[in-house]
Amino acid sequence: MLNSKAKLTALGTYVPERILTNADLEKLVDTSDEWIVQRTGMRERRIAAEDQYVSDLCIQAVTRMINLYNVNINEVDMIIVATSTPDYYFPSTASRIQAHFKISDTGSMDVSAACAGFTYGLHLANGLITGGLHRKVLVVGAETLSKITDYTDRTTCVLFGDGAGAALVEYDENEGSFLTADIGTYGQGGVHLYRAGLSDYLDGEKLQTNGFLVQNGREVYKWAVRSVPAGVERLLEQAGMKNEDLDWFVPHSANLRMIESICERGAIPLEKTLTSVEFYGNTSAASIPLALQCGLDDGRLRYGQRVLLYGFGGGLTYAGLLLKWSVPDL
Repeated sequence: MLNSKAKLTALGTYVPERILTNADLEKLVDTSDEWIVQRTGMRERRIAAEDQYVSDLCIQAVTRMINLYNVNINEVDMIIVATSTPDYYFPSTASRIQAHFKISDTGSMDVSAACAGFTYGLHLANGLITGGLHRKVLVVGAETLSKITDYTDRTTCVLFGDGAGAALVEYDENEGSFLTADIGTYGQGGVHLYRAGLSDYLDGEKLQTNGFLVQNGREVYKWAVRSVPAGVERLLEQAGMKNEDLDWFVPHSANLRMIESICERGAIPLEKTLTSVEFYGNTSAASIPLALQCGLDDGRLRYGQRVLLYGFGGGLTYAGLLLKWSVPDL
């Protein structure tokens, strides 16, 4: 068990206004609503405007968090943004958030852990606060995947959407949110999910260098369905808990069929799982906070419940966190 001194105190999310439906995708590629729903469980995705970038989505999510929970972010002393689609190579997206809100005396950094980015960010925030280095950390997971999606590729263009989620993590001497963590990497599988950068090769394999996201869905699926249930088991064992002790399981919303397989193999009831996949698609680092927001909006997720978050994706990386939910009920 972690001796955590860090507590989640607020959450805010944002998705762009434009909706891309399965019917819209039927006009772009050889696909159908029936085919997409059957294989992914997705019906809609949100798409950023042409002049809307990931920092814009982050700012909107943070603003919503401030308005919902009446929190003051002027004392934030570290900003962590998890994204694979930053506005720039540098300056960091986190520094753009600092500039917008004019937060003084704060550090800022971006984290590149793809779909595990939000849970990696929370894990870092817990470590920084529990270790005594910081007292209030802003963690944001956000993506504009539509800007790196090839809309002529029917295997990937049906999957991805845009969104952002922000969480405030604060020092608390008496009640930390973080119970256990499970963090790891399978770098040998990196070639199965990538966006090429300065190098044209990865582990000797020639990459597609057109700037679009590339995914070998079959290989990623096999890895996730094998790895995530094992990680969940490790987390629960560390905490001395069983599956039935969980209130909610919140995996990365990659694909509903993948989540169903993970739940089946891990013996977790699907009805105890929060997802954002049906109406937002795969939003990578934003998918877990969006799923949490869905649970908050309909009253399922409540203060004091035991929640297991599990991010997994490009790297291939994974990060699972078992939390006592500490965001106040509204």
